[in-house]
Amino acid sequence: MGFHETIAADEEARFEGYGAELVDIQRRRAAKKGGALERALHVKAHTGVVGELTVSAPESARSGVFASPGQSYPAYVRFSNGSSHGQPDKAPDARGFAVKLVGVPGPKLIPGLEQEQTQDFLFINDPALPFRDPREFMAFVRAAKGGPALMLPKLFAGVGLGRGVSILKRALGSPKVLSFATHAFHTGAPVSFGTSAAKLGLFPAPSAAGAAGTVGAASSGEHYLRDDLVLRLKSGPLVWSLRAQLFVDEQSTPIEDASVVWSAPWVEVGTLTIPKQDPESAKGKQIAALVETLSFDPWHSIAAHKPLGAIMRARGVAYKASVLARNAAPEPKSVILL
Repeated sequence: MGFHETIAADEEARFEGYGAELVDIQRRRAAKKGGALERALHVKAHTGVVGELTVSAPESARSGVFASPGQSYPAYVRFSNGSSHGQPDKAPDARGFAVKLVGVPGPKLIPGLEQEQTQDFLFINDPALPFRDPREFMAFVRAAKGGPALMLPKLFAGVGLGRGVSILKRALGSPKVLSFATHAFHTGAPVSFGTSAAKLGLFPAPSAAGAAGTVGAASSGEHYLRDDLVLRLKSGPLVWSLRAQLFVDEQSTPIEDASVVWSAPWVEVGTLTIPKQDPESAKGKQIAALVETLSFDPWHSIAAHKPLGAIMRARGVAYKASVLARNAAPEPKSVILL
């Protein structure tokens, strides 16, 4: 049985409203700081770097950018915290791992950007989201923007006591990310995978865990995640196996409920390598500054990897509003050489 999406009649109008709310958050924050508009979420960047994805998909999983084993794509990568505030890394938060492949042919999904040559994949530090759907996600955003003191009552008012407790348990119960190099990351919500659907995951190379002791990777401090990345990248490359988890059925691999951890096997489709580089050098700072101007959006995509489910459809509307509000840079045509 194939997958399908369930789209409510009022969905487009609701999602437009969510996008307007997120832009309002951006504008209010900018007004308080007296500066330019930032991202609505994932405000704190640890660094931006260049990397490369090399395809290795078996015949059963050759689709879209993974159609040709041996094909390589240069990439920009942005590491971030998920919050709308630039808080210390010790605070509970989601961690974002955004990848923009450059040089991907084929028409793209966003109107007006059909001829661009980029494909984005966005990952977080959990295999599923704490939220079932966009309504729960926005209730969490509204609760969080008022600060810790008001968060719990606002969240419970938005989703109910039972769901509020479940969301908080999921959000706060994830294993701490000690290092981006040693943690697995997931798309959380599914994307098309040719005629099927899949969630994607980045899994660190086995050598990454042992590297911490030799590099002296950081594990504390206000910016320990950035400190760790800088130390590791100055020492050598970072490598992740990129894997796909293909749709099986609506019970074990649902499309619309983003809170369910899929229970399908993983298939390796590529390797993401971030070569040795110095984020603190002049070239490294140039790369990081460029990455900060870019937008990372799962809808920067070819049809073969179209985002699926309500969370992804809401992202398409909200990200567009956010990108326009902060005047993000055009899609890159190439990647800065190290």
